[in-house]
Amino acid sequence: MDGDIRERLDAFIRKKGLRQTSQRDEILKVIFASDEHFTPDELFERLRSAGSKASRATVYRTLTLLVEANLIHGIELGDGQTTYDPNFIDHPNHNHLICVDCGKVVEFEDSHLDLLNDCLTRRLGYRPVRQSLRIEAACERLRNEGSCPELIQARIKGKRLPNRKK
Repeated sequence: MDGDIRERLDAFIRKKGLRQTSQRDEILKVIFASDEHFTPDELFERLRSAGSKASRATVYRTLTLLVEANLIHGIELGDGQTTYDPNFIDHPNHNHLICVDCGKVVEFEDSHLDLLNDCLTRRLGYRPVRQSLRIEAACERLRNEGSCPELIQARIKGKRLPNRKK
């Protein structure tokens, strides 16, 4: 975990008049140990696997605090629940492509989108602050080959799949 993340959270907690706790430390370490998106339940399971005693309530309160501190963002990936993304610190303008078949999430950045965003917002009298684009697409591999290893893995792991609109 980047020391800057810890410093930003500590400063934010002090400003709010809160205290740092060992459970918040555990949650922070687990979140920033990878760049994977997660739901509160997935985070809770990761914490349990790491031996943490943090309660679900503590997880939810800490997620709210981290969003307020602008260290993570809540996003909707098409499955009806909030997913948290820890990758906005290094890449604030990244976007998401979500496979509607297997649920695979691909993050991408594109300078053309940044330029278009800037032009559109300025023309309409706004100053861009951040952008987020979600593209839902069908898996080419599933359509062309009849199977998708990502879908098989998602089902084995019991992963939530997006709500496919037919």
